[in-house]
Amino acid sequence: METLTDRIDPVRLEIFRHLFTALTEEMGAALRRAAHSPNITERRDYSCALFDAAGRPVAQGDHMPVHLGAMPMSVAAALGRCAPLEPGDVVVLNDPFAGGTHLPDITLVTCLHHGGVPIAYLAARAHHADVGGMAAGSMPLAREIYQEGLRIPPVRLVRAGERLEDIWRLLLANVRTPEERAGDLAAQLGALHAGALRLLEIVERHGEDEVRSAMAALLEYAERLVRAGIALIPDGEYMAEDALEDDGFLNGPLPIRVRVSVAGEAMRVDFSGCAAQTEGGVNAVAAITVAATRYVVRCIVEALLGQPLPAGGGEMRSVTIDVSAGSIVAATAPASVAAGNVETSQRITDVLLLAFAQALPDVVPAQSQGTMNNLAIGGIDPRTNAPFAYYETMAGGMGGGPRGAGLSAVHVHMTNSRNTPVEALEHAYPVRVLRYGIRRGTGGAGSRPGGDGVQRDIELLCDADVSLLTERRSTAPRGAHGGCDGATGENVRIAADGTVGQLAAKCTIRGRAGDVFSIRSPGGGGWGTA
Repeated sequence: METLTDRIDPVRLEIFRHLFTALTEEMGAALRRAAHSPNITERRDYSCALFDAAGRPVAQGDHMPVHLGAMPMSVAAALGRCAPLEPGDVVVLNDPFAGGTHLPDITLVTCLHHGGVPIAYLAARAHHADVGGMAAGSMPLAREIYQEGLRIPPVRLVRAGERLEDIWRLLLANVRTPEERAGDLAAQLGALHAGALRLLEIVERHGEDEVRSAMAALLEYAERLVRAGIALIPDGEYMAEDALEDDGFLNGPLPIRVRVSVAGEAMRVDFSGCAAQTEGGVNAVAAITVAATRYVVRCIVEALLGQPLPAGGGEMRSVTIDVSAGSIVAATAPASVAAGNVETSQRITDVLLLAFAQALPDVVPAQSQGTMNNLAIGGIDPRTNAPFAYYETMAGGMGGGPRGAGLSAVHVHMTNSRNTPVEALEHAYPVRVLRYGIRRGTGGAGSRPGGDGVQRDIELLCDADVSLLTERRSTAPRGAHGGCDGATGENVRIAADGTVGQLAAKCTIRGRAGDVFSIRSPGGGGWGTA
């Protein structure tokens, strides 16, 4: 049967593939340049994507996997609540139970029209350093989502090109750093504008019909590649289990179980049997589980085929994902979910790779650090007498694998961000970095050893709230093929009087001026007998 990819010139299809990807990268560059917070300008905690007129993912920038895999649900939620989107309309949302992931991730969605007809959707998501809630940074140890910050269902922020000032003022009135939030939201609007200009330019140059055909052909091509990759996995059922250490309220360990069934070109990923949603914020909504599954399947397929999928990854219609509502991988309101996006997504990735390692032992690497080491600090900056909110995830060790040793001091799997440079951190916030370096020897030994974690010691220059959401503090990242486990991480507080104490993996505490918080990230597991 003839397909779109058979009818379209493969050279032109490749040209469109790069045009669409470059468009999303340009959106990201515009967002980064215009943003105000170091979390976006330095850490690059944002993602941009292009969708066709049906809301299917066509292209995405080389941004955050945990954002990009879940973003189709954001577009679907925007259309479900606010359709039709007219020219110049922009929808804003962050509700994890209506297309979002966790509250700090605010997504803007717009529709691009040509000749009065919708031809595509553009989306820009960014992690905002504060969206209100019980603690600065909006990553607290919370029991319900109402404590985590402002929850925004899909609503119009811009109508026919005019910003809705009532909505704008409502958003900014519920955050600690309104000027910074306004700057970052404006940067997201600028990213949508940049993407719209570039896509209209592509349409004018190549014609609307060809652009639509190229989008459809790329989606079809991605689907064919996914099916071809799945066909290279031996048929069978592969089961695995891993666990979150705790939820911050003495509940744990919390198991995550998966059964991967492969038959020909189709795959079913079944998460039934996972722990029920819990008291603390490690609950992940279904969008997070979908994002992690898409990421792992994409990694496996690309490794087997030896070539990358188109940037959108396709719809992966040949992959069925089963989750149980009310579980830790498909939480329902009013569960707290701040850590589900950042910590549980990593554990879902770990357990999926454990399952695939049974089928493909010479393809799958050892476990990486398995956490994002989330740190949020906020209070009143004595230099300005204004509130500040700092948020960061810390790098760690990558697992060794069949292709080589794991890298040290990198962000892995569901995060693709950077660490804030010391100079930018000390300039923007009332803190001092006393130490920042690699934790030598924390990677697991092996013929291909795991990468080492990092240590970052931050001194408070004023009293401030400090929130930690971390994992792999008691269970080590596993080695593979006889390789050794990586070292666990640590959270240490060195009080101003010199007292040293271990901090829980998940906590929100009041820090005092002169206190030093030392975040020590895990190493990756080793691969192969040393």
